[in-house]
Amino acid sequence: MRLAELSERSGVSIATIKYYLREGLLPPGRRVSATTADYDEGHLRRLRLVRAMIQVGQVPVARVREVLGHVDDESLGRTMRLGAALWALPHQPEAAGDKGGGDGGADGGGGDDGEDEATAAARAEVDQLLRTLGWSTARELGELSPVHRSLVAAVATLTRLGYAWDAELMAPYARLMHQVAVRDLDFVETFPTEAEKVETAVAATILFQPVLKALHRLAQEEESARRYGLE
Repeated sequence: MRLAELSERSGVSIATIKYYLREGLLPPGRRVSATTADYDEGHLRRLRLVRAMIQVGQVPVARVREVLGHVDDESLGRTMRLGAALWALPHQPEAAGDKGGGDGGADGGGGDDGEDEATAAARAEVDQLLRTLGWSTARELGELSPVHRSLVAAVATLTRLGYAWDAELMAPYARLMHQVAVRDLDFVETFPTEAEKVETAVAATILFQPVLKALHRLAQEEESARRYGLE
C-alpha cells in the first residue's frame, strides 16, 4: 500500500507517519521510485503498536524506540526478547535506594544507605512470596528487574501507611495473576511470527491493563452489592 492508504487504514496522519519514520519508530517502506515507497501489513501492525504506546501508554518517543529495538532483536530468544521489551516500558516509582539497580547500581540485596525499614521489610516479604510461589526466575532476577523493584516499592508504601501486605496476603493475588499471564501468553502464541508475538505482548501490556483494572473495580462493586446489598 502507498503512504496515503497506510494513513487511511491506520487513522494516523501522513505527517505523523513521516515523523515516526524519521524517528526510527517505523521501518522504511520498500522504495519503488525516488519519491514513492510501498508499505505492507507489517507497517500497519507496527504503526498501531507505536500509537498504543504513545497515546494509551503515554510512553516517550525515546522509550518507544528502545522497546522496539528489543522487539526487533532477532539475536535473542523469545523469553529474553519479550522480557527486555517489557522491562523497557515505564514502570511505577521504585523504592528509595533501589533506583538505578537495573543499571548495575544494586548488588541484589538490601541494606542500601538510603533504604528505610519499610523497604527492607517489603523486600523480605517479596522474596518470601516468590519462594512460596516457586517463581524461581523472578527470584534469580531479583533487583535487576524493574518490576521487582516496583513491587517492593508498592509493598513498602502500604507498610508505611499501616497496611501490612505480607507474603501470605499477596500469594492468592499472585496466583490469580499467574492465571492471567497464562491467558496472555496463550493469546500471544496465536500469532505466527516471533516479531508479532513480542509486539502483541507489548501491546497487550499497555492496552489490557486498563481493562484488567476496570474489571477489578467492577468485580469489587458486584461483590459489595452481593454482600451488603444496594441500600
